[in-house]
Amino acid sequence: MNVTSMNKISVYGATGFIGGTFCDMYPDEVVKIPREERQPQSNNILYLISTTSNYNVLEDVTLDVRTNLNILMETLEYCKSNDIVFNYVSTGFVYGSDICYAKEDDPCNPQGFYSITKRTAEQLIISFCKVYNVKYRIMRIANVYGQDKTVSSRKNVLGFLIGLMKENKQITLYNNGDDLRDYMHVKDICRALKLVMDKAETNSIYNIASGTALPFRNIVELCKKILGSESELVSVETPRFNQLVQSKNFALSADKLLDLGFEQEVDLYHGLQSICN
Repeated sequence: MNVTSMNKISVYGATGFIGGTFCDMYPDEVVKIPREERQPQSNNILYLISTTSNYNVLEDVTLDVRTNLNILMETLEYCKSNDIVFNYVSTGFVYGSDICYAKEDDPCNPQGFYSITKRTAEQLIISFCKVYNVKYRIMRIANVYGQDKTVSSRKNVLGFLIGLMKENKQITLYNNGDDLRDYMHVKDICRALKLVMDKAETNSIYNIASGTALPFRNIVELCKKILGSESELVSVETPRFNQLVQSKNFALSADKLLDLGFEQEVDLYHGLQSICN
């Protein structure tokens, strides 16, 4: 291990949306672990390698397992030291299909391969850390938005819809857009991750969320207003696949995070304004 990097944060997934933003925000405190590398360069690890949606099962039934579990276990092989703190970024989707202000000690019943493998990863980490006396933190994030270059109808759907609204194209909303969503700007997500790593007790789980959810339609209408878009909003029935694997309502309790002293710096209006413009 390089002496100059010992006190830094080894970031796995440093080229992704959240990982890249984190490294940009804290450039002097991180060491980016290359994509094919498994050995950390410091004792403080931030692990973000992951798939990003439940849709992979439609094209490649093993992708979530390979990415979310196999690579994780290959990395843990290098983490059998009680000096290491393994900070794992998970998802609030592990709670289940209808999440209304879920708390960290609520039971989990994930739906879909992405959500199931993320929950399995959590359990493997906890078991591994107990066996090898390694410290860990698990951070379950809410919906993330921001300047993401890889938006699609399956990943960062809000950014995808903003692109459609800029062209005044029709917007379809499942269930009239009444389902709750808790959106948090990527920079606030990163600030919260850093705060938990700096101040939270180890061997614990923290939700990373605003703690305030809105009907998805309200968020879309706000974007439409900011853009001055003429897009028509049309309600359609939620497709069967989405009903099976996606959360209807998605809202996390942020009480533990707020108890650490976290304060959002990017409110929803200004955050949406920045990505709309």
